[in-house]
Amino acid sequence: MRAHSDRSDPFNARGATRFIGVMTGYLRRLATTGAAYTASSVISKLIAVALLPLYTRYLSPADYGAAEVLLTGVIAASIVIRLGVIEALLRFYYQADEVPEQVVKTAFASLFWTATAGLVIALPFAAPLSEAMLGHSDAGLLRIAIVGLWVFTMFEFLLTLFRLDERAKAFLYFTVANVLVTIPATVWFVVVQEEGAEGLLLGQYGTGAVFLGGLLVAQRRRLSLVPDLPLLRRMARFGLPTMPAELSLYSLNFIDRLLLVRLVGLADAGLYSLSVKFAQAVNVLVKGFQLAWPPLAYSIEDDDEARRAYAVIVTWFVAVCTFFVAGMWLLSRWIVRALAAPEFFQSYEAIGLVSTGVMLYALYLVLVVVLGRTGRTEFNFPATAAGTVANIGLNLILVPSLGIVGAGVSLVGSYAVVLVLMYVFTQRLFKVPYEWLRLGQVAGLAAVLVVVGEVLLPTDGIGGLAARTAVWLAYPAILVLTGFLSDEERRAAAANLSPAAIAAAYRRLRERPPEPEPEPESPPLRTLPGPRLSREALEAEQRDEDAIR
Repeated sequence: MRAHSDRSDPFNARGATRFIGVMTGYLRRLATTGAAYTASSVISKLIAVALLPLYTRYLSPADYGAAEVLLTGVIAASIVIRLGVIEALLRFYYQADEVPEQVVKTAFASLFWTATAGLVIALPFAAPLSEAMLGHSDAGLLRIAIVGLWVFTMFEFLLTLFRLDERAKAFLYFTVANVLVTIPATVWFVVVQEEGAEGLLLGQYGTGAVFLGGLLVAQRRRLSLVPDLPLLRRMARFGLPTMPAELSLYSLNFIDRLLLVRLVGLADAGLYSLSVKFAQAVNVLVKGFQLAWPPLAYSIEDDDEARRAYAVIVTWFVAVCTFFVAGMWLLSRWIVRALAAPEFFQSYEAIGLVSTGVMLYALYLVLVVVLGRTGRTEFNFPATAAGTVANIGLNLILVPSLGIVGAGVSLVGSYAVVLVLMYVFTQRLFKVPYEWLRLGQVAGLAAVLVVVGEVLLPTDGIGGLAARTAVWLAYPAILVLTGFLSDEERRAAAANLSPAAIAAAYRRLRERPPEPEPEPESPPLRTLPGPRLSREALEAEQRDEDAIR
């Protein structure tokens, strides 16, 4: 009885020690895999931010807004063009009763023909489409975006093959190489050739087309233009229902820019797009979580342990993410002054709001995985559809009077609607005991610090920067001093962060033997052990806006 009590009750001494040890292991695993997944994202985002001073001096806010609207529109259109094919690829590739090679061939053939059909249909309507999206006719710019849609869609598919084969190094090297080639090409078009918005798109999709050609040659033996129709029908039955939820969710990143163009003009859309770009500092953290969270969450087999692990991980992720969001609120003015031309300064007004929206999106991903655990993914679309409706309504009400601030408030409000509905759905199907007191402590303290900073501290100068940075950096210490950590967490932190523990971990890393090369007769990849990339993780990868713009 005693042993059983220790296992089932996390609040007695032995049970608490075991529980904290397990949770620490999950948190460490999440942090490690998240860092590995997001390496290329970090590089591309850092370079993107570093180039903003250059781009914002050679582009007007209207040009930057036009390019960002179209780049975002390409991603949204790609979700439709894919028709859930890539999502089905991830599911069927590992099914025991399917032939992996045939799944790849069929998925490629389907995507090739749908993307090509989209290209042929859209090109003649470039002028009216540009009028609808940009508020004025610019058929040439739209044609570049339409061709870019084909390039982006096929590029994403072929890049997925690296993930299927678990070729992590190849994926990293290839994506970093793509970024490093895109940079000088885009600078050439924007700065030297003075192509404006067209230069941003040409740099993005022109270099992408070159790398796409290389991938097509390298993977040519795995590809086909003739699908297996019975297999395609099975894949479509799985993939098509995922498309509306994904599109409605991504539309939250797209609708606001279109409405800004129509309601207040391209210049405001450019300012808001720059706010989104600066919020990528938080998105880097979220990106790693997006890719690391689903495999970890699904790998916990025991439901009770999963519930407790989800609650603890959510608390710690919100704490870490809130720290960065608070920094974006407090330091946004200095960020824009340092990295953008003076005419873009007003973009600081939406940075904190957009950063908050990015964090709320990450919490949505937590709930998506909870639904995935129950198999009731049909609840995704009602929640995201309600968020989309709320986003449109809020933007129509707020943007005419508040501009980019209204768009930021609308983004946060619409994500709040999605989260409330997803919480209701998931708690009915898989109840998780979230740590509401600690979550309230995290959010409340951050809100107090931001309000204090905005009301009492200077908004310019070295003194203002130093004072706000001090307030921001005090956040973790104040959390600890106000009792955020439990006694068990304090002991676990001391044990894992001591110099001896860090040195021991480093020695283990250096002494770890290299992984043996697989034998030629090794079994197919789908039978190899280890976690596989989930559909949610891939969707996060596909929606990511890492490209240098």
